Amino acid sequence: MLTVDFDLLGVKTGDVVLDAGCGEGRHSFEYIRRGARIFSMDMDMESLLKARYTLAYMQTNGQAHGEGRFLPHIGDALQLPFKDETFDRIICSEVMEHVHDDNRACGEFRRVLKTGGTIAITVPTYITEMVYDALTYEYYSSPGGHIRRYVPRELAKIMEQNGLSVYSVRFKHSLHSIWWVIRSVVGLHNNDQFFTRIYRTFLTLGLYSRKFYPRTEAFFDHFFPKSIILYAVKK
Repeated sequence: MLTVDFDLLGVKTGDVVLDAGCGEGRHSFEYIRRGARIFSMDMDMESLLKARYTLAYMQTNGQAHGEGRFLPHIGDALQLPFKDETFDRIICSEVMEHVHDDNRACGEFRRVLKTGGTIAITVPTYITEMVYDALTYEYYSSPGGHIRRYVPRELAKIMEQNGLSVYSVRFKHSLHSIWWVIRSVVGLHNNDQFFTRIYRTFLTLGLYSRKFYPRTEAFFDHFFPKSIILYAVKK
């Protein structure tokens, strides 16, 4: 399940790229399919190990471009363990809402991004975050949860102040908005509830659909998307 449009980001074979806050590697997988040299960074070692295992499997089974390389890193967005002007592309997906100093994080991304390089930052939409918060107190009180909400112009302003010029804005994952509504109603940690299991199965099957699911989600993205994606270039 990709949130970022890799064509709009401009990813090319041989790019040196960063997946900041990679989780279990969903965007890293696409990076390596396109032949990029990927540095996948997260603060959770278990997630990095899962990503490393899956990417190793992809490479041994011919699902990765021959030039692709995967390098896992433990790291913090507020103090990136990389030199200035290291990366051609950066993805930071669903991370900024967890970070205590988002202005500093954007400054760090600018520092390690090459001049002319591009970055995609994705965050949950303001309205869906309000809905989940209204449905359950757990949403903003769970350890490691979200600490802020964004409207697009606020995040764009922070990025622009740090030398990242926004050139495109997109919205994604409307069908996952429904998933989080269901979870908020039945309990965020109640994954075995009937409606939770049924809808999770629907989402999983949708990943294998080439027409119906993408078209349906693209239509509803106009009304209640879960994520907003800002694409920017370092000038």
